Amino acid sequence: MRPARLAPGSGPEPALSVVLVAHGSRDPRAAAATSALARAVRRRRPSWEVHATYLDHAGPRPLDVLAALPPGEAVVVPLLLTKAFHGRVDIPAVVAEAAGLPVRVTPAEVLGPSASFPAPEFPSLLLDGLVRRLPAAGLDAVVLAAAGTRDAAARATVEWAADALSARLGLPCVAAYASAAPPLPGAAVDLLRASGARRVGVASYFLAPGHLYDRAVRSALEAGAVAVAEPLSDAPELAGLVVSRVEETRAGLSAAA
Repeated sequence: MRPARLAPGSGPEPALSVVLVAHGSRDPRAAAATSALARAVRRRRPSWEVHATYLDHAGPRPLDVLAALPPGEAVVVPLLLTKAFHGRVDIPAVVAEAAGLPVRVTPAEVLGPSASFPAPEFPSLLLDGLVRRLPAAGLDAVVLAAAGTRDAAARATVEWAADALSARLGLPCVAAYASAAPPLPGAAVDLLRASGARRVGVASYFLAPGHLYDRAVRSALEAGAVAVAEPLSDAPELAGLVVSRVEETRAGLSAAA
C-alpha cells in the first residue's frame, strides 16, 4: 500500500528521488559529465536523492536504481535534448516496467522542447546555457551542432533552438548534425562563410562529450570554425533546467490529484 500524500504544511513530504537517465556511452567522459550534472542538481536541492543512470553502455541502469528505492516518489528525468526514439520509446518503457515497484514513478519531459515551432517560449535556461558555453566574442555567425536524428519532428526542435539562439545573439545561426541528417557542422560552416561570415563559432547542443561530439568538432574546425563550445554538461543553467522539469512534473501531479 502506498504512503498517503500529506496536505501542504501538515507534515514532512514523502521522500523524493530524482533519477536522471542519460543515453550512455563507451566514452568515460560522458559518464563523468552526467555525474557532474547530478552533483550540481544535488547542490541545488539537497533534500532530493539524485541518481545518475544510463540506458546503454555505462551503468547503473534506471530500472535497477528504481527497484532499489524505498517507497515514496521518484521523478525520471530524461537527459535528452530532443524527444526522438529514446524519449518516445525507451523512457516510457522504463516507466512502464517500474509500475509494480513500491516507489511511484513519474516521467518528466526531455530537457529540450518537445514540440516544434511555433510553440510556447523556447526554454530560456537552455538558451542561457548555450550562450554561456560559447567560447569566443566577436563572432559573426554560429552553427548549432547536435548529435542528429532521423526523427523529423525532433530535428524541427533543433531548428527552433537555432532560431532562438540566432535571435538572442543577433547573428545568423544554422543547425547541423554529427549523424543521421545533413548538414554536417563543417558544411554549415562552409555555408555561413560563403554568405560572408568570417568568424564562425559552434554552439554545442550536446549534454556530454563522446564520439558524435568529437565528430562535430572535427568537422567544424576543418571547415574553419574559430571556436567550438564544450557540451552543456553541468552548466548552472542545465542544473536549473533539471530542477525546473522535476518541479513542473510534481506540480502537474498535484494539479491532477
